This record gives sequence, structure tokens and C-alpha cells, in this order.
Amino acid sequence: MDARLDTVRTVETPEGVWLALRVAGPIARALAFGIDVAVRVAFYSVVGMVGNIGDAGQGVFLVILFVTEWFYPVLFEVFSDGQTPGKRALSLAVVHEDGRPVRWPGALLRNLLLFADFLPAAYLLGLASMVSSRDFKRLGDHAAGTVVVYRNTPRRGEAAADVQPRAPRAPLTPDEQRALLDYAARSERWSDDRRAELLGHLDGAVAPGESPQAVAAGVAAWLRGKR
Repeated sequence: MDARLDTVRTVETPEGVWLALRVAGPIARALAFGIDVAVRVAFYSVVGMVGNIGDAGQGVFLVILFVTEWFYPVLFEVFSDGQTPGKRALSLAVVHEDGRPVRWPGALLRNLLLFADFLPAAYLLGLASMVSSRDFKRLGDHAAGTVVVYRNTPRRGEAAADVQPRAPRAPLTPDEQRALLDYAARSERWSDDRRAELLGHLDGAVAPGESPQAVAAGVAAWLRGKR
């Protein structure tokens, strides 16, 4: 039996593109959560060795424990295209309801509300919220306007490992940077004609003979910190 309890949500992006998002259900999300718990436990086992070095070591361990528990999912969701290690293993990702990549405000809000989802115990309130929601949203998702979806496999030749990072030819405004990052995150789900139409706006940033698609992907990779 396929464990992926999901539905399909059709949304229109700010670029006027209609996307079909496959929303992930409780089982897939629970499996991803279990993997993330295992990753953190393994990390704590290593860091816990510091706790044997007197009171100072124990204090450092407690600080690391606190920071990791609260910010582990936030950092991965912001800097790893909405995917913690557990979500990546299950091909899941957190996005906003309109398909935009999740950023700091949304990631912080949805994860800070994990304590409410835990109530009264074992995430029962969060589970009740998910099974009663058409989009399987827990309380944090409702507050942040996010959903967890299945991430499409990139088309042949578009894998992230094949992208060559490149610095922009001219300084980019924050809006231009955000547009390029959003394009790179979502373009794999668009038709070739629609991608060509949007990339036409890059004429001034593309040298003769260059592929606008390669330029957009390369600059986006550079903006994400790859060098």
C-alpha cells in the first residue's frame, strides 16, 4: 500500500503560472519527522561527549540542545529549499500556499508553534489538525500559510549538481535576487514556453550565445552561497 496520503492543490503563482502541488499526508510527514529525530539524536550523541567535561561542558551541551531543537528545521527549510534531511529522504518540501519557497518568517512561525502541535502529548493536537484539514496542515502550517508537498524530480540535465554557479554581471536588487531564487525553485514544474517567456526579461543580463536558463540557474546557485 502506498503510504503517501496526499491530495492535489492547484494554485496560481505571482507569475501567472498554474501549479499542481501534491500535498503530503500524515504518514509521509511522520516518516520524515522520524528521520529528523534520528539525525538529531545521533548529533546529540556526539556532542554529548562534551558534557562529560565538567559543569562548563554540560552547560555548552544544554545550549546546543536548545538551539538545535528550535532551529534545526528552520535553518534547513530556509537554506535547503524547504527540506530537512528527513523531508529530502521522502522527497518532501515546505512551501507557501501559492508555491513560493518558504523564507524566514514562515519557517520560524511554523516551527515555533511545534509546542502547540505537541499538546496534550505525542503531537496529538497537530495530528488532529492535519487529518481535519484538506491540505493536511498542522497548527504551525495554518499560522504560517505553508504546506508540505512532494518535490518533483528535476528534469534531465537540470540536477542541482550540474549547475555551474556564476556571479551576476551587474549588481542585483533584493527583488531581482528573490525573483531569480524563486524561478530556480519552481521552474522545473513549468512548460518550456512559459520558462522562455519569463527568461526573456533577462536579456540585459545574458551575453550573446549564452543560455538564459543556464544563466538564471547559475546566478541562483551563486546567490544560495555556492561558489
